[in-house]
Amino acid sequence: MFIRITDRVSVAPQITPDMVVDAAGQGFRTIVNNRPEGESTDQPPGASIAAACAVAGLNYVAIPIDHTGFSLDQVTAMADALADGPVLAFCRSGTRSCNLWALAAAQQGMAPADIIAAASEGGYNVAGLMPLLKQLAGGQA
Repeated sequence: MFIRITDRVSVAPQITPDMVVDAAGQGFRTIVNNRPEGESTDQPPGASIAAACAVAGLNYVAIPIDHTGFSLDQVTAMADALADGPVLAFCRSGTRSCNLWALAAAQQGMAPADIIAAASEGGYNVAGLMPLLKQLAGGQA
């Protein structure tokens, strides 16, 4: 269920509070929630996942991404969350989480080609982000 992107980042579709124990057992230190509250009726409240993280000794960070896209503040918040890794980020399908990771990784200096390759290994295509990746990575390919 958790899809490895790098040694320090995995993504997942929606998780439940019960899955937090699995995440802790797999060595994650931080869980990032990229879903806005109430995005769908079958979505557990973020507070319930945050509470499960507290019990399991994990950090919990909410960086909701909605249909309006990504902001620089969200990219920076994800970059900050990555410092407390290994990180498991989730959204409805894992795609927004992977895209946000890609942008944050570029902001941190990872080469866009390496970002695209890592995402691809996890089954995600972030090649459409190449112009933004290059911009955030200071023009490097």
